[in-house]
Amino acid sequence: MATDSAMFASSRRRQSPSLEAFLSPVNLSDVPLLQTLSSISSEILSCFSNARFSFQRRNTRSLIRKVQVFAVLLQHLAPESSLDPTAVLCFKELYLLLHHSKFLLRHCAHSSKLWLLLQSPSLSSFFHDLSKDYSTLLDVFLPVESLCLNDDVGEQVQLLHMHHYVDDNNDETLRNRLYSFLDEFENGSVPNSEELRFFFFEKLAIKDPTSYREEIEFLEEQIKSHGCDLDPTRSVINGFIDITRYVMFLLFKIEDGNEIKKQRKRLISEEIKNTFTTTLPKDFICSISLNLMNDPVIISTGQTYDRSSIARWIHQEGRSTCPKTGQKLVDLSFVPNLALRHLTTLWCQVTGLSHDSPKESLPKVFQTRASREANKATLSILVQNLAHGSELAAGEIRVLIRTVTETRTLIVEAGAIPYLRSLLKSQNAVAQENAVASIFNLSIDEANRSLIMEEHDCLEPIMSVLVSGLTMRAKEIAAATLYTLSSVHDYKKAIANADGCIEALALVLRNGTVRGKKDAVYAFHSLWLHPDNYSLVVKRGGVSALVGALGEEAVAEKVAWVLGVMATETLGAESIGREETVVTGLMELMRCGRPRGKEKAIATLLQLCTAGGAVVTEKVVKTPALAVLTRKLLLTGTDRAKGKAVSLPKVCKGCDQKTQR
Repeated sequence: MATDSAMFASSRRRQSPSLEAFLSPVNLSDVPLLQTLSSISSEILSCFSNARFSFQRRNTRSLIRKVQVFAVLLQHLAPESSLDPTAVLCFKELYLLLHHSKFLLRHCAHSSKLWLLLQSPSLSSFFHDLSKDYSTLLDVFLPVESLCLNDDVGEQVQLLHMHHYVDDNNDETLRNRLYSFLDEFENGSVPNSEELRFFFFEKLAIKDPTSYREEIEFLEEQIKSHGCDLDPTRSVINGFIDITRYVMFLLFKIEDGNEIKKQRKRLISEEIKNTFTTTLPKDFICSISLNLMNDPVIISTGQTYDRSSIARWIHQEGRSTCPKTGQKLVDLSFVPNLALRHLTTLWCQVTGLSHDSPKESLPKVFQTRASREANKATLSILVQNLAHGSELAAGEIRVLIRTVTETRTLIVEAGAIPYLRSLLKSQNAVAQENAVASIFNLSIDEANRSLIMEEHDCLEPIMSVLVSGLTMRAKEIAAATLYTLSSVHDYKKAIANADGCIEALALVLRNGTVRGKKDAVYAFHSLWLHPDNYSLVVKRGGVSALVGALGEEAVAEKVAWVLGVMATETLGAESIGREETVVTGLMELMRCGRPRGKEKAIATLLQLCTAGGAVVTEKVVKTPALAVLTRKLLLTGTDRAKGKAVSLPKVCKGCDQKTQR
């Protein structure tokens, strides 16, 4: 994909060599051939002649030397009209080789150091194959007399032909040393700190926390964007991620990782803003749908399309060729184009356009002992920092729990909960949010809930965050934490009886974000499942808040479902029925909701009429749209909705007859 270098300046380091991309068909029929070749070779030389390569130094220098000789050769060739057909064919092959070279050099110049080291054997193989291809091409060009070259240029071509590929043993030595650290962790021991410092800081020249985070991000993206055919395996790469994280905390003070990411994001946004106006870049447009790509993926020809469009092209329309090139697809799988997805998301943020990019997360990766031991060593450092009052350590623990779920047990074993508990009442908004988010993530594991509630008595400080947290996000996370803790039946009553709990959940439901509202709805549902909480939820405004949320499209389905559960109890049905807007809210969901939402709405109405008595039933019967909406559900609803639509008029009629008697 031809893309302006400024646009990809921030994402080039994330690209990996792809033979499919190298070998994409090229049409040179209408292009001045020698001029094009000369331009590409000049571009390669200007970009990489003075570039600093951390690895593959001999191979990159050798490849640049080959391009230099070909650049000189191209400048001294006779006019294009005098080339014979064999020479034209060779120069077209040279076009592909030069693009292949450009891609490989760019990868070696801008990729993660650790990734280049891990990929050293395959990269050496790429260079070796490319060297052979150039030699084969020179075999065809020779003898040089047929090309009408002067003696100096001919001599350079002859010398280049005699040059042989040589492996760089230093890269292999470093790679073996990196694996030796992995082996030490795998055997249950932590490598010597000074040896780790010397290797990462001196040998690899990774000398600041930002660089370590970029190395980690790059390796994580390889896990996300490649299948199970990764070499080394995803588990091994994950082990190196965990070791790199440990070394970062071993060598440097803890910094605000979120702030570093925000600064980097701002710089990239400014770069994109300076590069583009409000005009949609053509490289962001899917050539099938002609719309902005939400989820760009690469197919086997190296072309990028939006996932939904190319999936429809292949699977629904039954085609097996590339839409852009017409080439037959040898592999029907897709690889996410993460760099392009990242750029389209940022561009939309800069320009204010909506963008439905899928949420990215690391796939499940088997945790080796090396990963576990490295994470244990990392957590030891972080908890020590927590113990000494570092609020930033809570943020790192929050990130670690979210990205490596297996660390939940390790964090508890390291003794982090008491220090996180104390930060719940911090006057630093970021520290408070990180602490409550960490406890929420720990509470997801059932084994940790008793530790949080009983051994460390965290209910009161969690409740203080819910009631008077410094940010709405902290309050929402506290609501989610109470939801997970209340899954233990014995804790439901204690949570509901805590001062301000029901009222605070109601405020989150009214004023929070969509995610926060959903957590509050789930919390209300969980608390209602204890009979002793019925009257508390009713008296303290829980039912009123839920009925009010029926007007929120994003949570209306879930609210209708919870109200239906509450309506199975007489107290719940009667209190819900007394709310002025409940019937109209459920009717609106029946009118405009999705099929599942309509099903939940009519099920709740039926339950209200069944358990709520004549007052509720009268409200339902007097609703003008009832007959029309039930008939519509009988025709178009789900099977369950149709059953409820049959039953509702009968229940209403029966209740009406009782009232008349």
